[in-house]
Amino acid sequence: MKLLDVKAVLDREIGIQQSDPEREVLKELDAGATQYAILSHRWGTEVSYKEMTGLMRMEERKRDEVRQRTGYQKIIESCKQALKDDYKWLWIDTCCIDKRSSSELSEAINSMYRWYQNAQVCYAYLSDVDERTFPTEQDNSKFDKSNGWPEWFTRGWALQELIAPKQVEFFNKDWVFIGNKQRFAPTLQTITGIPREVLAGGLAGKCLSVAQIMSWAANRKTTRVEDRAYSLMGLFGVNMPMLYGEGKKAFQRLQLEIIREYSDQSIFAWKPQMPRTGSVLAEDPSDFRDCGDIKKLEPNEFIGRLVEEYVERKGLNDSSSSDVDSRAQHQHKLAALRGAVDSQQFHTFTVSNAGIQVLLPVVRSRDSSSHFRAILACTPGWGLVTIDLVSSGRSFARTSIDSLLPATYPEFKTLHLVYHQDTNEMRREFALDDKYASYHGFTRRGTYPREFTGNTITLSSLADDLIVIVYASHDATSCFAIGLGYYLGQEWVHVDYDGCSPTRENWTDLGRGVYDRMWEARAKHVQGMPDHDHSYVHRNDHFIKHAHLPRSIWAARVVWGRWEAGNSKVIVDVKQCPGCCHGPCRWTTTSNDQTGLGMPGLMDTVSGSYLLKLDGRLAKVNKCFGQRIVLGDYGDYFDDVLIRTGNIYEDMRAAGIDPGDSYCPTVSSVSSLNLRRRMDWVKNQVAFAVEYNYTSKKYLALHQPKAVSLSANEHISLLLKDLSTHLAGKHLVTTVIQCPDFYTVNEDGKRRNSGDYSARDRGNHSTEAGILTPLCIIARPHFWSIEPLCKRRKDRFKSIREKFYALLDMHRPTGTEPYNFTTEERYGD
Repeated sequence: MKLLDVKAVLDREIGIQQSDPEREVLKELDAGATQYAILSHRWGTEVSYKEMTGLMRMEERKRDEVRQRTGYQKIIESCKQALKDDYKWLWIDTCCIDKRSSSELSEAINSMYRWYQNAQVCYAYLSDVDERTFPTEQDNSKFDKSNGWPEWFTRGWALQELIAPKQVEFFNKDWVFIGNKQRFAPTLQTITGIPREVLAGGLAGKCLSVAQIMSWAANRKTTRVEDRAYSLMGLFGVNMPMLYGEGKKAFQRLQLEIIREYSDQSIFAWKPQMPRTGSVLAEDPSDFRDCGDIKKLEPNEFIGRLVEEYVERKGLNDSSSSDVDSRAQHQHKLAALRGAVDSQQFHTFTVSNAGIQVLLPVVRSRDSSSHFRAILACTPGWGLVTIDLVSSGRSFARTSIDSLLPATYPEFKTLHLVYHQDTNEMRREFALDDKYASYHGFTRRGTYPREFTGNTITLSSLADDLIVIVYASHDATSCFAIGLGYYLGQEWVHVDYDGCSPTRENWTDLGRGVYDRMWEARAKHVQGMPDHDHSYVHRNDHFIKHAHLPRSIWAARVVWGRWEAGNSKVIVDVKQCPGCCHGPCRWTTTSNDQTGLGMPGLMDTVSGSYLLKLDGRLAKVNKCFGQRIVLGDYGDYFDDVLIRTGNIYEDMRAAGIDPGDSYCPTVSSVSSLNLRRRMDWVKNQVAFAVEYNYTSKKYLALHQPKAVSLSANEHISLLLKDLSTHLAGKHLVTTVIQCPDFYTVNEDGKRRNSGDYSARDRGNHSTEAGILTPLCIIARPHFWSIEPLCKRRKDRFKSIREKFYALLDMHRPTGTEPYNFTTEERYGD
């Protein structure tokens, strides 16, 4: 190691103008054979190795700038203290490592614990302590950024710098000695969580668990994320190469090195603040925050606790049983448990690309054959530590289980624990589309427990996972929350408005309250999800949940459906609602078309009895015979007839909107089905299609047909949303089949002369001259759908209105007509 020559540094500083520029201030020495002091401090404006060795070769202005730095003053004051304590050599991490050399930096980091351990004394410089006494009481006003204690105690590297040296002396910002670690061991234990015996004598000979040591680093910080791991290597006696830039992978590598060195199962005992799935390794030392009391158990103690907790307390050792076979089976299972604990495999971890192979006792979940609870050979002082696992192929990933476990004997199982996450296998996506909610001024206000940007939410598909999104109106008078979650591998969606106070401004707190309620009820929410039929490859079902928001004219509507790879899409909408609808506890089904034809938003299509192919996809179409039908027509649909009341394109023009390219219809080709053999004549016709009517033996021959449809784009969708208020309950013509001529034929292709479908006399012309419209597709946009009325609520509202009008009658002027509250118009029925 390179050490500072204390006298050379101080002599150079005293005679800075006459000092020999060639005099060395750093020298390579053997740490094990040299007596030296060492500095522990928080970094500020420091002096590098290059600057320290080349100080006298700098121009005067640059040299003065370096000497004015707080880092240089620390070097000088440390050297003064070392000289005062009769030490010739001093090591400081800022200037004794040439960080331009990656090999030297790696060697220093891997050796640092040993260097602090070999030092005769460590000077701990507390730059934010003004007093001449060591702080023994937490002071959040003075140390508000470091949990009420000097910032040195939050520094990641300072952990090993406190434990490794035999002697640690503390100095305040003026370099006044204020105490040592032996004297203030009780206070240091309070601050750091490190036991007094470790502070007094180091780690050697102590029976400490990996989880316990990790807990000491849980609240510490480092500038580089990789140093969260590198600063802990010495505490565990492991070495590994430095790879700055690898991020959190450094902590994963550290844990794998510890696993290769020790058979301590407490390394799996971490407890994240929020439920998480995937790797059995922690993401960060903070995951071990609550593990300070975890002790590892020796085999005999572990088997004793295992039998007591999972066999005796569950009544599996009923000695009063007269069944000899049952008692023999019980003894056999106990022997199997003891044999497994005594086996070499139980004490051996093997790391490979298949995972971390380990032998652990497990109990299978009662609700899922793929979920297990594994029991670890460690304890927090009561009971045994357990972790929840879910099988993913041949491997097992970390998860969480809240369901009850059966009263059964633990079974030792060889597991391959996942330590690198396969995002394709363990993650599922929700595509969130909430732009329609903003039409009425509702926007996202907060999320819990984590934030996300954009319109894609990634959740774990192997564990219980949940994210809550809070929406509120622009004036915050109405709000609701949407929960998207997974429970035991099944996704669920729920809308919540209970307890969503519109007066609250802390949307995160509101989201937390909704999260807690949904988390407790997630099993019920999963059971309430509708079945999604995948039996038909083109099925495009979606499911709608409608929830009226109390004390408002609004209802939240959530639409859920699945798409490829098991991922889901969710549409969040807000519509006006009088409040007499059914509650939010049931789903209704809607579907665009079984073929998945492109449509502008979700549509509940009317099932027609005529079959054709549009752009090669099967389509069910309706007849238009006897009525004039144009693309974009809307109206009331009764008995297979659309009673036209308007047209969306006409409404656009009336509103001054130019139906330009954004609203331009799309054109599709029309073709026949693969009909029976006796209709092979169809194949010989050019620009000709025959529709198949499965309710009769009449077929419609279409000459030069084409399909014209509403564009499946956002402009048309927003237009339909805009029209939803006054077109609620209406149906819409989304596609028309046009042709110059059509007539009926029989199965042999011969024209029928019954006159049933005389094309020219039925008033079914399109807006183009000579073009006919015999067929169309009719659907009801989900924006225009009306929730079924709840009779109980309807009757209650009716009673309220009657009482209201009765009160008005009591106060009406003399000689005026009484209010007629029996009319249909009065009650809006």
